Amino acid sequence: MSDQTNLTTEMLVPRLGDALVEKGIITVTDLQVALLRQDEMRSNGQFLRLGQVLTEMGLVNQRILDSVIAEQILKLRAALEEANTQLENRVIERTAQLQDALKKLSELNQQKSNFVANISHELRTPLTHLKGYLELLLNGDLGEMTEEQQRAMQTMFRASERLGRLIEDLIMFSMADHGEVALRYANINLAALGMNSINRMMSKATEKKIILDFVCPARSLVVSADEEKLSWVILQLLDNGIKFTPEKGRVRLEIMPEDGLVRVSVLDTGIGIPANRINELFEPFHQLDGSSTRKYGGTGLGLALARKIIEAHGSLISVSSVNEKGSKFEFILKLVEQEQPI
Repeated sequence: MSDQTNLTTEMLVPRLGDALVEKGIITVTDLQVALLRQDEMRSNGQFLRLGQVLTEMGLVNQRILDSVIAEQILKLRAALEEANTQLENRVIERTAQLQDALKKLSELNQQKSNFVANISHELRTPLTHLKGYLELLLNGDLGEMTEEQQRAMQTMFRASERLGRLIEDLIMFSMADHGEVALRYANINLAALGMNSINRMMSKATEKKIILDFVCPARSLVVSADEEKLSWVILQLLDNGIKFTPEKGRVRLEIMPEDGLVRVSVLDTGIGIPANRINELFEPFHQLDGSSTRKYGGTGLGLALARKIIEAHGSLISVSSVNEKGSKFEFILKLVEQEQPI
């Protein structure tokens, strides 16, 4: 290895000349002359370090040079250790601040979760009374009503049904947020469940002039799952697709077996989701369009709760989307092995 690339102690001391001047070993003029000499030698292809130039010029001997270099290295080491100590203290302080912020955030989340759970249960009781009296009125148990009054009561009853579903969703979400997604496993025919889901959503799709398709190559695809909660997820994904698909669009439910598994997919030709905002979809109480004039309604709980339910089943919901062209939501479940007839 050439002299130009040898790593020596002198190369680790950037202020050697200043240190020699400060100690009175050489003068400022001596240093300037040595630096000029070093530049001259460099232009002639000779690459000598400042210490070598100074010793060759007789301005300092090697013993003194080594002593000054060693002292400078010790100072650099002390400065580095002090800088490291300061950095460690800053890291400790910052970590403590972050832990405190995380604790406060956790407390706020817990308060929010408790509030949602409590208010949901409080709303359920008066709503039950309200629905009960609406049913009595609709059945004529409290007297005859005109046709116009009947229509008004039916509108009120549908609104109470929707409010009831929202309250049940809030209660289910608050339980899931506490890690309490209780599943009642049973062997269910996913093909039949899918067909039933399509039938339940058909009127809503027809009302919006959307084509609702169902693709499933088998009449029986058995999985072990909570039928009520899995049905809720599929209905939620279908409802989501219908909501965000314009008139004359298409929403399709696919249930496809593949190597001992079954893939459940809901595809739509809706407005799509910008790639940089897909991660926001599953945030509770969050709408991608959060403005006061947003076009699409909803609490922002549906997808958050759907994800928790599917995760409780040991799977994940994945999303792919093209902005202004459509989206696909899907998850995979394990098929139950069926006994073959003898």
